[in-house]
Amino acid sequence: MSNLVTLTVEHIYKMDNDQLNQVVEAIKLKRNHIAKQMARSVIVGDIVSFVGRGNQRVQGKVLKVNPKTLVVQDTQTQARWKVTASLVTPMTVGA
Repeated sequence: MSNLVTLTVEHIYKMDNDQLNQVVEAIKLKRNHIAKQMARSVIVGDIVSFVGRGNQRVQGKVLKVNPKTLVVQDTQTQARWKVTASLVTPMTVGA
């Protein structure tokens, strides 16, 4: 996989501004696709984890599922987080 990344980076360095804009747009579309796909795989009540502010690991319960984001309540502090779905890791289902 790193060979693909290395090759892609080499190609990026050779691109002009218009080509870079096309690559940026493709990356945005792919990230949106991944976020929507993850949001569809999570349901209210699932336990998920993610890296929050300050590089701290947060574990919590999904309270709401939006098209690309999740509302997660931290199990320790009871704080609510709005997190991009692609950034979470499912822990348990329907807790």
